[in-house]
Amino acid sequence: MITPEEIVETLTMITQQNLDVRTVTMGLSLSACADSNIETMARKVYDRVTWAAESLVPVAEQIEREFGIPIVNKRISVTPIAELAAATQAHDVSPLATALDRAAAEVGVDFLGGFSALVHKGSGDGDRRLIESIPGALAQTDRVCASVNVATTRAGINMDAVFQMAQTIQATAEATADRNSIGCAKLVVFANMVEDNPFMAGAVHGSGEPDEVINVGISGPGAVRAVLASMPPDADLTAIAEAIKMTSFKITRVGELVAREAAKRLGVAMGIVDLSLAPTPAEGDSVADIIEAMGVGRCGGPGTTAALALLNDAVKKGGAMGTSSVGGLSGAFIPVSEDQGMIRAVESGALSMEKLEAMTSVCSVGLDMIAVPGDTTVETIAGIIADECAIGVVNSKTTAVRLIPAIGRAVGDRLAFGGLLGEAPVMNVNQWAGTDFARRGGRFPAPLQSLRN
Repeated sequence: MITPEEIVETLTMITQQNLDVRTVTMGLSLSACADSNIETMARKVYDRVTWAAESLVPVAEQIEREFGIPIVNKRISVTPIAELAAATQAHDVSPLATALDRAAAEVGVDFLGGFSALVHKGSGDGDRRLIESIPGALAQTDRVCASVNVATTRAGINMDAVFQMAQTIQATAEATADRNSIGCAKLVVFANMVEDNPFMAGAVHGSGEPDEVINVGISGPGAVRAVLASMPPDADLTAIAEAIKMTSFKITRVGELVAREAAKRLGVAMGIVDLSLAPTPAEGDSVADIIEAMGVGRCGGPGTTAALALLNDAVKKGGAMGTSSVGGLSGAFIPVSEDQGMIRAVESGALSMEKLEAMTSVCSVGLDMIAVPGDTTVETIAGIIADECAIGVVNSKTTAVRLIPAIGRAVGDRLAFGGLLGEAPVMNVNQWAGTDFARRGGRFPAPLQSLRN
């Protein structure tokens, strides 16, 4: 039985604490679009997306009006395009990205993910051609996002792919330098990529998914922070964990409702509800603010990693009781440019790249939306990716790197992207990567705990 108090509480979360459904993402299989002719394949891709997702935005907007629940983004994820690229001999596969971008604009979605490849055990010809096409594809498109998986716990780390992706990040930054290197904000490198992630830039539609599916990503850092702010000053961490769990449960039920309704009305399968707390540039809608509400003086200070671990654990435990369809990344995101509290922490000197790396060992993803000086070397970028992959591989969790080399900028400058991408302060980077480690190549062997069968 839902009480009047619970209804009022939910309304308060929505109207005053920035609670929203961050994204309704339709996953689409493009397997039937493969063709040896790149132009024919591009036409098939456009037709497939515009036909299947024609009603996505109208249905999501209808649910918003009927239930009073803001749905911030409507998105699409597709089959990793490298799988289609294998069918053609075209060296440049960016026409597929252009077709996807036109289709995304036609149906009215914010972003489309899936210009992607999985190369954790090695790169095929289609994978190589797709990766080589990423800088041009992201420079030519507005809505398309790219991702590459370079490591898994079962396979280890493909260090050749790590170095290639470092070069790709640098090339993408240069190709979009006139727009604050925004192409890199749409490019992420993964370890242990998941097949049902509804969040960008890493969303793909995995091979184990149905032809069409609806995945939902919730939000709610502001609601969690408000609950913690209302607790007694002497509340212990057990009480704080319980409060976060209860709040996460309520937030997840909102996501479950939206996912079921959207899937039913669109006539497709319901996939997962991603439990991730995803911050926005709005004041108060911040994961860093939650950490500070727990009692850490400033995000990045001693105690930050422990507080984030408690938050991540409590969100998962509460959310798992709110839906039987937990999936995606499900935890707490720490994207620097999208979190005002994180930006303040960086600019005050409390939060460093090294501390962010430590935090990624216990949070949902990894080093996310971080601007670095434009003269950062390829070897340094590769070292950062390798470090983050090692955390994911050894701990059997998803980790990722979304770095933005700020061409022509130095530490202390800011890159303004606008919208949910926010503003990124250019952070200091340890320059002692050397030139040899990243260029050795080969495969970083899988850890012993990968032998589970």
